[in-house]
Amino acid sequence: MAVHRTDDPAFVFHRGGKLTVASTVPLDSVEDLSLAYTPGVARVSEAIAADESLMADYTWVSRTVAVVTDGSAVLGLGNIGPRAAMPVMEGKAVLFKRFGGVDAVPICLDTQDVDEIVATVTAIAPSFGGINLEDISAPRCFEVERRLDEALPIPVFHDDQHGTAIVVLAALRNAAALLGRKLGDLRVVVSGAGAAGVAVTRMLIAGGVRASSTVVCDSRGALDRDRADLSGQKADLAAATNDTGRSGDIAAALRGADVLIGVSGGTIGEEAVAGMAPHPIIFALANPTPEVDPAVAARYAAVVATGRSDLPNQINNVLAFPGVFRGALTVGARQITDRMKVAAAEAIAAVVAGRLSPDAIVPSPLDPAVAEAVAAAVASAARDEGVDSARARASQTRA
Repeated sequence: MAVHRTDDPAFVFHRGGKLTVASTVPLDSVEDLSLAYTPGVARVSEAIAADESLMADYTWVSRTVAVVTDGSAVLGLGNIGPRAAMPVMEGKAVLFKRFGGVDAVPICLDTQDVDEIVATVTAIAPSFGGINLEDISAPRCFEVERRLDEALPIPVFHDDQHGTAIVVLAALRNAAALLGRKLGDLRVVVSGAGAAGVAVTRMLIAGGVRASSTVVCDSRGALDRDRADLSGQKADLAAATNDTGRSGDIAAALRGADVLIGVSGGTIGEEAVAGMAPHPIIFALANPTPEVDPAVAARYAAVVATGRSDLPNQINNVLAFPGVFRGALTVGARQITDRMKVAAAEAIAAVVAGRLSPDAIVPSPLDPAVAEAVAAAVASAARDEGVDSARARASQTRA
């Protein structure tokens, strides 16, 4: 438990919060006031009432995202509630603005009931161009995202799932390229069957990893079709992967595996890692303590990645979500599809494709080229799939 200390630089940095609201128009004269508010604003409101599509041009909605949490799974801190989650949600909003040029508003809900979350977000959705779900615990997060995606005509994106998955796919593409391997030839083990594990597995398969060669493990071991304790997302994963029927604990699953993706927060010992195929790829992404000790991973693996900023190859969601939403908002996308996510991963990988090394398989989170590349790729994929808006297409044609 952190102790409140006024001399701690983290507390100094956060004092007063990290966000403010700034006007984009002058308010220096009576004429300015009459345009920004009454009576001029009434003309714009009447026009939108007659044609709601005008809202995209005459309000901030087309460039603004709601960052929504219930505080149930915040970072590695767990269920700390909506008030304690606010510094994290503010931080997310700051990253949206800094890296994607997207305005974001943190919304911390004082409920963990799925029906109430869905109803509340649906009710406030007209104020936003997209919904970024954040730090909502599994398995509720799957239902919340699914229902909101079905109910709303704007993109809904659970970053803990899909942001992580996009960056993992980008990193694995580059690690495989560096080692002269093909994604379809790799035998992959995903340790963790929560929100991130489910999304990572599905994204890797969408990106070229063979489902039959993928094994997912939860705290009880490998997900296989003979396990009677599986339901929901885990049962679906068991049915879609692990064609050889591997069973047993994580060490058994890792025997001969080429890749380990850790998104569990558990601990994987050296003996289990030693049983992998020669020169494996290890992504131990639990933060702040990776599933595999980095020193142990380095003894066996050709490429190692973690979730930590003080180690090489940080798998950081900021490489994905600002550009994903910027691209989706640019074309007025109604949803964020698997094809758009794969396009985002390919764009991230391409930023550093010409200068790969074992310690640099993903770009720096501070690289300004990343969000630009991701936004362009996501926008293009949305147009190709026809999930962009007719109004955005018309604007692009005029431009």
